[in-house]
Amino acid sequence: MDTARRRLRSGAVLLGGMGLLATALTACSSAPDKRCVDRDSYRLAKGYKIVADKNCKATKALVNGAWYYGGKEKGSWVNSGSFTKPSKGSGSHSGSSHGGVHRGGFGGGHGSSGG
Repeated sequence: MDTARRRLRSGAVLLGGMGLLATALTACSSAPDKRCVDRDSYRLAKGYKIVADKNCKATKALVNGAWYYGGKEKGSWVNSGSFTKPSKGSGSHSGSSHGGVHRGGFGGGHGSSGG
């Protein structure tokens, strides 16, 4: 019986440690989600055309390449992102200042920061 209790305790410690490791790795993601796009390719229904990364790294590229952060990729197009690199603490969360709806949490009245 003592062996079973010890086994259970060590399993709980192992699972707890794995959860902490997963949380730390997720929170410390330093590379934001970015794609090289052609700035001149914007289409209202599609967004920007994704091009090879070399177009954002080279000074003499065939297209007007720029890094595009976040957004939703559909085929070879990306939309709903930003050309502004996210701040270090924000991870890959796309900016909520683009028409997002903010609702209060507990006691979400007018003075609440909510979220």
